[in-house]
Amino acid sequence: MAVGMASATADAILNAIGNNTSYVIATPYMQLHTAEPGTAGTTSVATETSRKLVSFGAPQAGAAGFRKIVNDAAVTWVAIAGSQDATHFSLWDASTSGNYLGSGVITAAAYTAGDTYNIAIGAAELTLPINT
Repeated sequence: MAVGMASATADAILNAIGNNTSYVIATPYMQLHTAEPGTAGTTSVATETSRKLVSFGAPQAGAAGFRKIVNDAAVTWVAIAGSQDATHFSLWDASTSGNYLGSGVITAAAYTAGDTYNIAIGAAELTLPINT
């Protein structure tokens, strides 16, 4: 699976558009992955399993045929577990358990166990295709 929106998230958005239902995610949480997270967000989970609160800016133009949002504040893990190279993230609606919302890419960065790991502002991107 390429990165993107979870089926349940897509369904909720489509229901909001087509069936007059509301859809709100109060607080998204980010989890690190060392490859694409898969359709359930559980593949290639990094050794550092804690999820961090993340916020995104307003939608903006992405690559041709896409809109995107990027993180508008740094996301930081202190005393990170394991030494790996994070390349992807998953989004959840809770800090533990919860519902998988979707996944995206981060600017790949290796980290060492015990370090502070930081995803800089604008380094986590979530995209959706659009008509062009």
